[in-house]
Amino acid sequence: MDLPRPDLSATQPPQEGLDEGAWLDVIQKMDEVYSRLLADEVALEQKNAQLEASQQLVFSLLSSMSDVLVAADANGLIEQTNQALCDLVGNTDEALMGQPMHSLLDNSQGADVLQDMMQRTPHLRHGDTVELLLRDKAGQAVPVDFTVTPRFDGRRRCVGYVFVGRPMAEIKRAYHQLHEAHEALKLTQQQLLHAEKMSSLGRLVAGVAHELNNPISFVLGNVHVLNRYTTRLRQYLDALHAEAAFSNNPDLAALAQKLRIEHILQDLPSLMDGTIEGAQRTASIVDGLKRFSVLDGEEREVVVVDSVVARAIHWVRTGMKLDFEVTFQDCAGCTVMGNAGQLLQVLMNLIQNAYDAASSPSGPAPKLAICTSREDDWVVISLHDNGPGIEPQVLSRIFEPFFTTKPVGKGTGLGLSIGYGIVKRHGGSLSAHNHPQGGAEFLLRLPTTAPSASPI
Repeated sequence: MDLPRPDLSATQPPQEGLDEGAWLDVIQKMDEVYSRLLADEVALEQKNAQLEASQQLVFSLLSSMSDVLVAADANGLIEQTNQALCDLVGNTDEALMGQPMHSLLDNSQGADVLQDMMQRTPHLRHGDTVELLLRDKAGQAVPVDFTVTPRFDGRRRCVGYVFVGRPMAEIKRAYHQLHEAHEALKLTQQQLLHAEKMSSLGRLVAGVAHELNNPISFVLGNVHVLNRYTTRLRQYLDALHAEAAFSNNPDLAALAQKLRIEHILQDLPSLMDGTIEGAQRTASIVDGLKRFSVLDGEEREVVVVDSVVARAIHWVRTGMKLDFEVTFQDCAGCTVMGNAGQLLQVLMNLIQNAYDAASSPSGPAPKLAICTSREDDWVVISLHDNGPGIEPQVLSRIFEPFFTTKPVGKGTGLGLSIGYGIVKRHGGSLSAHNHPQGGAEFLLRLPTTAPSASPI
């Protein structure tokens, strides 16, 4: 405001006892006082402008902060907040003024933590840090990591607290996503390493199978020829024995008895049949090795699920000589698009694992119930054993590479991991859980083929 300048143009006559010089001194002093008042007014206006600018700066800083801020007095009553806190709790700054700090919390336990922290903070040089659960505008609990520092007056008495916090929900969600991505990357790296190992093993198996195939073919061919020769030799020896008996040659009869010719002739057919059967089984094993090798590649065809399951049961029961009761409920017409050799590998591993889990010296005989069914656009294969089930801590890691519960030397921990990857590449899923009726159950889900497709 502007001070009115006094009008000194019309001077009054000097007072009695005052001469004109004294009166001029009084007028001069009044001018000096007025000048100082004007200077003080200008300085006060400048200070007010600076204070308003500082206040606007503080308000803008508080409004632009992404962290929440609460200033409370010594009793924990709110004195100041910022826009971030108002947006979080869904309330205005005016409505929060004077409210206790614990009214922002979501649970009653947090009030005790807050009270203990407020009593402890004034004795700390750099304040304290605590995580509190605030109740947001939707009524949900939001974890906020608060840093609390005390406020002191000129006598170093605590007159309040400043709470600066950062909502941790988004950070925890981002950390969780980062952790999942990291785990997925590690699993992918492991799978690539295992795929390379299995590819090398497959090439080795393919080479061995190829090398074994030729001598086995020679054995089979020669055994069949030898079987025909044996029939002819038997006919000749029978005729020779008849001639010896007709001519009453005692030396020839004695030699035949000494060499047990009759016993040899009776034993030869079974020996030849056993040799042929062994060679054929060896050829079947070599054929199976070729199926599991990389020579199969990734060729896809329409696969009849029931035939693959039946073949896997036959291989495990007869090829591995397991005393195992297996019941199979088939699903006529259930077909999938895939690689029959790879799917056979997955099912054989699941059946073998079911036997290992259910077999116990003191328990009941191992049993396995296999059921194939169709659910919408999926073919579901269920394998339910009568074993003890899967422990919870094992269930979460059962498909991890190199994880096994079998003794050292009995398992590599790669079977389920490789099978899981094969099923994934076929567009399906492989899961495990404990059956309500006891035992473990594995569920293999594969996308079915189009209705118009015909199996080949």
